[in-house]
Amino acid sequence: VMAWGFDADQMSVDPYEGAYRSVITSVARLAAAGCDYKKAYLSLQEYFEKLRDEPKRWGKPFAALLGALDAQMGLEVAAIGGKDSMSGSFLDMDVPPTLISFAIAPAKTTDVLSPEFKEAGHPVCLFAPKDESAAALKTCWDEFAALHAEGKVKAAWAVENSLAEAVMNMSFGNGIGFASCTDADWYVPMPGAIVAELTEEAGTLLGRTTKEETVTLGTDFASIDELMALNESVLEDIYPNRTKRDEASVPLISSDKKPVAVPRVGAAKPRVVIPVFPGTNCEYDSARAVMRAGLEPEIIVLRNQSAAEVSASAARFAKAVRYSQIIFVPGGFSGGDEPEGSGKFITAFFRNPEVTDATMDLLKQRDGLMLGICNGFQALIKLGLVPYGDIVDATPEAPTLTFNTIGRHQSRLVRTRVASNLSPWLAQCEQGSDYTVAISHGEGRFVASDEVLAQLIANGQIATQYVDEAGVPSMDLDVNPNGSIACVEGITSPDGRVFGTMGHVERRGDGLYANVPGNKFMPVFESGVKYFM
Repeated sequence: VMAWGFDADQMSVDPYEGAYRSVITSVARLAAAGCDYKKAYLSLQEYFEKLRDEPKRWGKPFAALLGALDAQMGLEVAAIGGKDSMSGSFLDMDVPPTLISFAIAPAKTTDVLSPEFKEAGHPVCLFAPKDESAAALKTCWDEFAALHAEGKVKAAWAVENSLAEAVMNMSFGNGIGFASCTDADWYVPMPGAIVAELTEEAGTLLGRTTKEETVTLGTDFASIDELMALNESVLEDIYPNRTKRDEASVPLISSDKKPVAVPRVGAAKPRVVIPVFPGTNCEYDSARAVMRAGLEPEIIVLRNQSAAEVSASAARFAKAVRYSQIIFVPGGFSGGDEPEGSGKFITAFFRNPEVTDATMDLLKQRDGLMLGICNGFQALIKLGLVPYGDIVDATPEAPTLTFNTIGRHQSRLVRTRVASNLSPWLAQCEQGSDYTVAISHGEGRFVASDEVLAQLIANGQIATQYVDEAGVPSMDLDVNPNGSIACVEGITSPDGRVFGTMGHVERRGDGLYANVPGNKFMPVFESGVKYFM
């Protein structure tokens, strides 16, 4: 588990105290997440103005390092490395004194706590030190850890700026309210303290969780929706959190097309070749996912430092494809998504005649399968493998993937609905079923002309759509993270053998997204195994 601590305002006022709090807060967050703080290690990131020959400037990083060391000595927690820079000045502008503490500690997934309130009617209690010493901090963390070991902690938040901030954030996740029962100092900083939802009272009782979706502190109250809107609007002008609401209705796409692709020769354990391009970052998750499903992955690292290396990589990849049944192009940022868009390096590589021949032989002569996720999907659609099932030259009429309407990267969980079972990759998914999957992309907006979209729908090639919790597609950013036309999330080739999807269905496993509702296990890879049986 990794946590961090940093308060720019406090660092600017007092670098010593600010750095001390950075360390305290980072370790407190580990404790609140269910980790043993005694097993924590730190890495410190420092960034200060140019020091020049001015003693006052030299004093800032020196004071910060002393503050961090003081906290480490008190908590008996070591720093095992870090990064520093004294170059944060441009003309007459200086960065604020910065020391960020990153803390890590091991924990079993079954012991990890999340911060959102879980159920109405539970006591919400404070575990705070009796004084400002590190020993007092460790005592209150130990008290909290003992209750957690007994299974009495449902949620926890490490306090930084105030208790009010803590209960507000804890209310957001599940829309469970809070009502205070004490005249606490709600708006003063309290670094190191922990607020916890418990099954029984302990520590200092602050109040109780409620069914009413409001946060009440004495006579002051506000709805969770109002607080959420205020919280999200702080940097809205700089980093937009919303796009202009699109009220257009979106059709719920459903196709009765069934898989028609059948392999002529089966395979007891199909081989999957996973190419790794410069910038690919999902190859290990992908290999792990296919292996767990019963496939045999082979990761091929493609080198591009010279023309000879590119040629040799193409030959190695083509040879691997010849004795494999599946090509899986994983996610990442190949070539840094340059120039002018994603997937261009992958596209150029697959247009190599040797690679093209091996790929099309797999798909056309040996009835193989191909999958592209995120960056892989971007490459498939620019190659023409989806929706045409062949490597073709791009045309103005061809559908594509382009920049998200919000104009920046989106990384979160979404809900996708299976619109068609045409693809063998979705054979074990019930048509109409929905899944909770991770997305992480800046160019995931599917665009196509009305004529092309209508043809894809008629062919059953619209595989998946973004939907809300009720299974209804919507152009709302909370549902459709990139603004895709008709909420299209994934499409296939005409025979379904090639499947491109933005959702990272490989990012799954025990202990992931435990506090998020929905079915997180989309049997894409299992369907791939079944196809060759």
